[in-house]
Amino acid sequence: MKARNPKTIQDQIDQAACGTSRKLYRINGAEFLLQVTPKGVKSWCYRYTLNNKTRVMGLGPVHRISFDEATKRARKIRVLLDDGIDPLAERDHKKAEQALNKTFKECAAEFIRSHEAGWKSAKHTAQWSATLETYAYPTIGDLAVQNIKVAHVKKVIEPIWRTKNETAERVRSRIEKVLAWATVHGYRTGDNPARWSGYLSEIFPKRAAVRKVKHHPALPYLELPAFMRLLENTAGRGGWVLRFLILTATRTTETRAAEWSEIDMEERLWCIPAERMKASRPHRVPLSEPAMEILRYMKAINDAHPTPSKYVFNGQTWGKHPSEAIMLMRLKHMGRTDIVPHGFRSTFRDFVAEKTDFPREVAEAALAHALQDKTEAAYQRGDYLEKRRELMTVWASFCMSG
Repeated sequence: MKARNPKTIQDQIDQAACGTSRKLYRINGAEFLLQVTPKGVKSWCYRYTLNNKTRVMGLGPVHRISFDEATKRARKIRVLLDDGIDPLAERDHKKAEQALNKTFKECAAEFIRSHEAGWKSAKHTAQWSATLETYAYPTIGDLAVQNIKVAHVKKVIEPIWRTKNETAERVRSRIEKVLAWATVHGYRTGDNPARWSGYLSEIFPKRAAVRKVKHHPALPYLELPAFMRLLENTAGRGGWVLRFLILTATRTTETRAAEWSEIDMEERLWCIPAERMKASRPHRVPLSEPAMEILRYMKAINDAHPTPSKYVFNGQTWGKHPSEAIMLMRLKHMGRTDIVPHGFRSTFRDFVAEKTDFPREVAEAALAHALQDKTEAAYQRGDYLEKRRELMTVWASFCMSG
């Protein structure tokens, strides 16, 4: 190689022109080459012949790898060649070794990064990380994913399977997803040891046998008309929000964060987008007359404000929706700390089952419940909107009959 002259070297690099096909230049008599693509992208490469086979190994792009650094990399390649070792094969071997040493924690971090954009919120991402940090990492966090077996997953899950079954299932599912991701990316091979069917199902009792279903404290439906009469006579924003929640049989978050853009006053319809729904599917809510009265009142307030809000209900700060505490405080002021807002969905469900002839699937659709029966779900195409409109009218009449 010629004596090093930085200016001469840079001039040669700058003067290396692109063509209709890839072009190679030898800069300053170096052992390696400058490669220029038809689009003008420049990178260093090393061309060698071993066992009568010519190969080209990349050394990195010019904008990131200097001539001096490329020289050092070329020397290492020459040492390997002098020992009869194929540099490309050696590089691939080291990459494979590194891949098989990838830890569960590293894979989980990459899995979360690659999926968080598609998750509902930053809170969901935080829950994913917190769950793994609390239960999985202490046992398998530093293990190479390739070495994780059923026994390791069992050690994570077993302490909480009977006492915290819902959490245990969530942990198992997340471990399974991370390991599946690792397999697809070549970091492990073989079956997934966190899979339930045929693996952990042979170790642990079924969830239904151990889980305790936690029901939200609910108001008996026979007490609802009198409760609504008291609620209607109480002042404050919490009362309006709670009444609308009851009349629409929706979840607290769906109600609190309702936006005017979701409301069609003419069609008397509330269309909640998929990203705000628990099942990640859009939900249409037919609006009864009492629900419409609340909306008309809220709209009058909003239209009269100097800066109209996008939210139907506003919290202490105008322009921001209220927290669930606003409804809990209203219940507390009414002396009903024995029930919670979400419990009114159970009140609605009990009323439909015991006091009406509406089919079960209509009631489930009104609550935006996903059907557990996969076959039944596959055949259900509509959302029973017109039947639900009738149902919500009957429900509203009962609510306001006190």
